[in-house]
Amino acid sequence: MKSLTVILFVLFLFGCQKQETDSTEPQERTYAIAEVATRLGNMYFWLYDETPNHKAKFMELAKENHYDQFTFNRVIQNFVVQGGCPDSVQYFENSPFLLEPEFLDTFKHTYGALGMGRDDNPQKLSNACQFYIVNKETGLPQLDGDYMIFGKIVKGKDVLELIESQKTNPNDQPIEQIPLNVSILQFSEKTLADSFDLVL
Repeated sequence: MKSLTVILFVLFLFGCQKQETDSTEPQERTYAIAEVATRLGNMYFWLYDETPNHKAKFMELAKENHYDQFTFNRVIQNFVVQGGCPDSVQYFENSPFLLEPEFLDTFKHTYGALGMGRDDNPQKLSNACQFYIVNKETGLPQLDGDYMIFGKIVKGKDVLELIESQKTNPNDQPIEQIPLNVSILQFSEKTLADSFDLVL
């Protein structure tokens, strides 16, 4: 009789724990937004799930503070503003950050598109060390299928315009440097709608 009581008690406890576990609400899904902070203000970018390798590598380097050692080093009106590593052999030859292209017809070089730089390699490998933002209102369709787009601006177009307006030297480098601070932030579906007017 005593052993039966013990068994019933154990079953009761197990049932309570299971009920408690079952009643636990699932965690709300969050979505990654890239924040590019500068002395002129901050820009925010949606990163495409459809280009998973470029998204993952960009997020990895951002979390490692890789981009924070660089600046917006190339600023051309009605073309692109470019940040990250400079266009030099040091950063492109045998770079550990090269990625196979993930071209999709869905993502074009429209205004505010976030792309990944590369040199003239025939495989069109992206170099995750460098990124650019299209700042031409009518877009740059001539770059589609040659350079990788992996995100788009969702807030901070006024900052993009400010960066574009900076005075540059003959090499398209801003006279006054524009340092970078790139972070990956997480937002719920509701806060995406509230903060960036993004509806999923």
